[in-house]
Amino acid sequence: METEAVYARPELLQVADTVARDKSIERDEVLEAMEMAIQKAGRTKYGHEHDIRAAIDRTTGEISLARYQEVVENDAEIENEAAQIPLDAAVAQKADAVVGEFIVDALPPIDFGRIAAQTAKQVIVQRVREAERTRQFAEYKDRKGEIVNGLVKRIEYGNVIVDLGRAEALLRRDESIPREHFNNGDRIRAFIMDVREESRGPQIFLSRTHPDFMAKLFAQEVPEIYDGIIEIMSVARDPGSRAKIAVMSHDSSIDPVGPCIGMRGSRVQAVVGELQGEKIDIIQWSTDPATFIVNALAPAEVAKVVLDEEKQRIEVVVPDEQLSLAIGRRGQNVRLASQLSGWNIDIMTEAEESEKRQEEFRTRSQMFITALDVDDVIAHLLVTEGFSSIEEVAFVPVDDLLDIEGFDADVAEELRARARTFLEQQDVTFVERATELGMSDDIREIAGVSAAMLVVLGENGVKTRDDLADLAGDELIEMLDGSTLAGKLSEDQANDIIMAARAHWFADDETADTDADAEAEGSSDTTEDGGEVEADA
Repeated sequence: METEAVYARPELLQVADTVARDKSIERDEVLEAMEMAIQKAGRTKYGHEHDIRAAIDRTTGEISLARYQEVVENDAEIENEAAQIPLDAAVAQKADAVVGEFIVDALPPIDFGRIAAQTAKQVIVQRVREAERTRQFAEYKDRKGEIVNGLVKRIEYGNVIVDLGRAEALLRRDESIPREHFNNGDRIRAFIMDVREESRGPQIFLSRTHPDFMAKLFAQEVPEIYDGIIEIMSVARDPGSRAKIAVMSHDSSIDPVGPCIGMRGSRVQAVVGELQGEKIDIIQWSTDPATFIVNALAPAEVAKVVLDEEKQRIEVVVPDEQLSLAIGRRGQNVRLASQLSGWNIDIMTEAEESEKRQEEFRTRSQMFITALDVDDVIAHLLVTEGFSSIEEVAFVPVDDLLDIEGFDADVAEELRARARTFLEQQDVTFVERATELGMSDDIREIAGVSAAMLVVLGENGVKTRDDLADLAGDELIEMLDGSTLAGKLSEDQANDIIMAARAHWFADDETADTDADAEAEGSSDTTEDGGEVEADA
């Protein structure tokens, strides 16, 4: 048998070294690409049905080209005569041939024509590009969240292509700071927002508007943040305009705000300069939501706050002359404070707050006068002491009522009795109304659904258990919040009711699975002679 054709091309090693160095990829990957190009040219010359393989010696640069044929059993079906050979024919060429090995026939050197050379070049370029992209992804996949420096390579439809030195990245137009303009060759600093493998290869996405970009800039400018003495707790940005950043100190002797500002504002100004003049408010973090939100609304002064922890909502009362400052231009200040704290913030003036409280006082007083048949003095006392519903009066401990000035045991018991009577009569009315609305029995049996809720649900077209099960928790809360009949639900209470309504779905699935298992077991029963036995119903 002939040996493989070997011919030297020492310049190939020099080319491989140069490409590997320029593209920052392994030399072997370039040589493998060259081998693929040579064997593709060989298959084009001798026929694509042949198994033509090329190899480049990694030391001398010598190229070997050969045809491979797999040895198969004599009686085996030959799928490709050019790439397979029966054992008898193989033994004639090589006495010790065995099934599974390859008979190798050397081929003469290929004289690359213009078309073959162009094809080989395309194969090499494609493989080198793929290797380069793989290297880029491996290098940058764990660098998400870092700040990188690069040069603007080109601009396409407002999107900036950034040369990072060893890779290219994309800064989309919506991730650039508004009114920010770049030219080719400009130096740029940005935040690696994401690294993804896509059909066109790995893509590195940059951002200059991401809140973490500002946090990383401060970490570079403020040694105390880099060392972990000061921690950035939250960042809210209106890119290019204004931002708020909340910081806390793990060392009680160090003020967290001062080091972030720096001597004569040098540190914060360095960040402001990078962000095109974006104004930055540095705020001290607090574990107390009220204190933190008051700090976050700076420079506005706050007179009073009222928290609703269940709804993550806070009412902030400011003096009349501070209203516009607290809200900010186009609502910017309160919006950033809300993003920073994670709370929904309602701002009102002292006059508006006073009017709201008076209206609530009148409404609750009238409710007690009507429901409990008491005079306005007793109603006012109940509201003043914080009672806001008939249920509270009906089920509160007697001692809480006795604490009200002027109330004795007889008055307290009478109020509790009247409140319970009112609620019982109200439930009867609600049940009658629910029946008129055609509420099904199965929805009445769901735990947590009161008679008042039945009426509200029915008036909104939710009349069966399945109707309720189709709702989401927030839809149920919104539906009940829009009514004065039913009380307010927390998110957990609403989700519990929805899951209780859906319980029969899972029970049906389990029953169906059990029936299917029983049917399968019954159908598998056979008689001793192989005949099928009909399963019992």
